[in-house]
Amino acid sequence: MTHKTLIKVRGYHLDIYQHVNNARYLEFLEEARWGYLEDSGDIDWFAKHGLAWVIVNININYRVAATMGDQLEVFTRFSKVGGKSAVVTQEVRIAGKDAIAADAQVTFVCLDQKTGKAVAIEGELKARLEHHISA
Repeated sequence: MTHKTLIKVRGYHLDIYQHVNNARYLEFLEEARWGYLEDSGDIDWFAKHGLAWVIVNININYRVAATMGDQLEVFTRFSKVGGKSAVVTQEVRIAGKDAIAADAQVTFVCLDQKTGKAVAIEGELKARLEHHISA
């Protein structure tokens, strides 16, 4: 399943060069992941099971500058589920310009909130995450 989040570029997103500051893209990507989790029901499921996502790696490519007033479309999808981690692929497009502003591969682990340790992705958790790839 691919999820779309819309974000309008505001003045406070810009740097001295009048384009979106590179650090803001990380915030846009996070906003989109939270939207995905809310819409899929995963926030409640993870809370019920005492699990949390912890980002362990982000690889991001900056492609085209986004500027004031641009409407960004952030597309989020699961691309890989492994034994200890999973990967979410995200793409930030500038609506109406057919341009990709940035794309990223975000790797996370599932943390047991009681122990503070990463858990193996197996059983019901693995099925839950793999469902996102096949949906």
